[in-house]
Amino acid sequence: MLLPLIAVALGLVALLWSADHFVGAAAATARRAGMSTMLVGMTIVALGTSAPEIVVSLMASLDGIPDLATGNALGSNIANIGLVLGVTALVVPIPVRFSIVRRELPLLLGATGLAGYALANGHLGRLDALLLVALLVFSLWWLFRADTPDAEEEVAGEIPDLPLGRALGMLALTLAVMVAGSRGLVWGASELARAAGVSELVIGLTIVAIGTSLPELVACVASALKRHHDLAIGNIIGSNLFNLLAVLPVPGLLAPGVADAAAGERDYPVMLGLTLALGALLLWHRRNHLGRLPGAALAGTYVAYLAWLGVASLGTGA
Repeated sequence: MLLPLIAVALGLVALLWSADHFVGAAAATARRAGMSTMLVGMTIVALGTSAPEIVVSLMASLDGIPDLATGNALGSNIANIGLVLGVTALVVPIPVRFSIVRRELPLLLGATGLAGYALANGHLGRLDALLLVALLVFSLWWLFRADTPDAEEEVAGEIPDLPLGRALGMLALTLAVMVAGSRGLVWGASELARAAGVSELVIGLTIVAIGTSLPELVACVASALKRHHDLAIGNIIGSNLFNLLAVLPVPGLLAPGVADAAAGERDYPVMLGLTLALGALLLWHRRNHLGRLPGAALAGTYVAYLAWLGVASLGTGA
């Protein structure tokens, strides 16, 4: 048990470090290559925040553990709303801009519905994955089309001013560390699951999902404390959108087949409920603040979900 625990710990540390530096290196590379700030923000930076989840799901699928990849996608979305947004709102009440509600929330709700359709029959196949990827392409087009100069200025201020050679070198280094970290995390998590008699789905929903959501937690709390409030909520919505449209399709494309029934029957409804709750909170507070009371409710819901998973795992070995 010691070696898998060390692998998980080192994998999480590697993912945290590489995720933090990957986004800046990728954005700097794209800028030096002539891409506009708006396009960088809507593609490189947005997808970069979901890079740990994407790489972990890729490695898990290639290693023949698609349920861990599915759990990572669903669990990361649950953690992002319940843990990340809940804790952030507890630390600092977050103002809600109507533009986020009008532009990005409908895409997230649509992606959540399509993910439910893909998981409904207990089989995640290539057609399901291709539908999710198609919505990803549409979402990128829609975000690019609907972008505003304000959003462009916010993203521009976050792109490091690196020479092209240094940006490319940092990009290659962070990708290598991310792959190595995710490989160790996937192996260690699967070994822990087998030793404890817990399913790979539950490991993906808990250890892996929380680990890959830590960059969002750190970024959101830091953004809120620095009063970059739009970045906090935008990061949650954007990350969840790409988790469903870029992470969940990976096992469907690389290892299509029967998915753990619990993903559709137990975990997807929790993610759907939290996503609808997020939408209701943003609509209700669109001209106000998302305060500590909603934050406590979201965080409490996440703790209750983890407890439910623990009881279910002990009772059924699932």
